Amino acid sequence: MKYGMNLLLWSGEVTEAMIPTIEHLKASGFDGIEMPMFNLDLDYAGLGKKLDEIGLARTAVTIRNEEDNPISPDAAIRAKGVELNKKTLDCCAAAGVETLVGPFHSAIGVFSGAGPTSDEWKWGVESMQKTAEHAQSVGVKLGIEALNRFECYFLNTHADSTRFAREVDNPACGIMYDTFHSNIEEKNIGDAVRAGGDKLFHIHISENDRSTPGSGNIRWQENFDAIVGTGYDGWLVIEAFGLALPEIAAATKIWRKMYKDELTLATDGLRFMKSEITKRVS
Repeated sequence: MKYGMNLLLWSGEVTEAMIPTIEHLKASGFDGIEMPMFNLDLDYAGLGKKLDEIGLARTAVTIRNEEDNPISPDAAIRAKGVELNKKTLDCCAAAGVETLVGPFHSAIGVFSGAGPTSDEWKWGVESMQKTAEHAQSVGVKLGIEALNRFECYFLNTHADSTRFAREVDNPACGIMYDTFHSNIEEKNIGDAVRAGGDKLFHIHISENDRSTPGSGNIRWQENFDAIVGTGYDGWLVIEAFGLALPEIAAATKIWRKMYKDELTLATDGLRFMKSEITKRVS
């Protein structure tokens, strides 16, 4: 198993100012970091070289918005979504990113007042097929993320995202499992983890209040039993949110601090993940 930390707890972009924090994460025992990829104009090749020097692998996360929605009825907007997904993948390749994850299948926080239509599903698959072809060409995998109903209406369960990935039908395209969204949407945790099958490319470990994993009400025993039971041996990445970045706090509806400090959250979360895996594999 590989253990990572999503840097959105600190920042919406990775710059030189983040290097001391990243070095601390390395010293704490993390195998890698998850890079926010919203600003596509950074020197990602340079960042990749720096992370190689530090000795950390990396994954990345991105989103799509209303103006670049890959399931929009406007073909030009769908095309922009594909274009930005491809540009993000180019940045990933430059930085040495293994897997790009997130809800880049549709616009986050945008709602139609109903569930996805057959046309939206078709447009989404077509858009992702183009994205996946590019991902395959640059050597980066895709981990499509299902979000809870309060953040997205297109893909809400892991069965949904798996069916979507299978219709995209590209070896570079899989799904990401997330303990936070699963806690809201899934009736059976084990079935949700197992839904991905060979398409399960990535896992986010996130507490029910988005703070320190292991400190809240997520059904951790069921989650880790299923994760280990499937034979999954990829990334377990902590995704937590706080108040350090106002725009992220607003998007994730975080209004209060629920942990001592960011680095303590990371190290306590890492200890928790490793202990839960050790219980099941030793």
